[in-house]
Amino acid sequence: MKHLKYLLLLIPVLSIVSCEQQDLFGGPRYDIEGNLAIDSVKIAEYLRDNPIEGERINDPSGVVIIVQEEGIGSRPTPSTVVYTDFVGSLLDGSVFDTTYEDIAKENDIFQENRTYGVYIFNIPPVGSSGNSIQGFSIGFKRLRPQSKAVLLIPSPYGYQDSDNNDRIPPNSVLRFDVDFRGID
Repeated sequence: MKHLKYLLLLIPVLSIVSCEQQDLFGGPRYDIEGNLAIDSVKIAEYLRDNPIEGERINDPSGVVIIVQEEGIGSRPTPSTVVYTDFVGSLLDGSVFDTTYEDIAKENDIFQENRTYGVYIFNIPPVGSSGNSIQGFSIGFKRLRPQSKAVLLIPSPYGYQDSDNNDRIPPNSVLRFDVDFRGID
């Protein structure tokens, strides 16, 4: 009888452990490796069908950086403040964000109460998150100030499976055309 009691307690524990991995809030964990594999195929197909001129850097993370104009000076390191202009779009060409007011107006994403201009973010120290998507930090660490480049960012380093932005579907690969203005 005593062993039966332990066995009955063990069954629910084993069933919980054997279920799909869960995040802290009870939902399934985001599958980084699976989404990177899917997104790497999307990026390869996109580049095959939409060749982009420039030096291509395939970061081990899966982020692809295409340097169209090489800048000068030192690349940003952790804790560096970065200044950039950008146009963010999906692989279908739809623009979801930009620092340029005229491009925002052309793409019907203009917001009256927003100030358009240079975007400022920091490259986070190792082990912490910054004030931008992780793909920005990965991409800009490969660029020099005054560079012009295209960043292709897989969903794990963008907005993952978030559905908080109606212009960016969950698990979207992001394209950023960047004009790297400088660093502090």
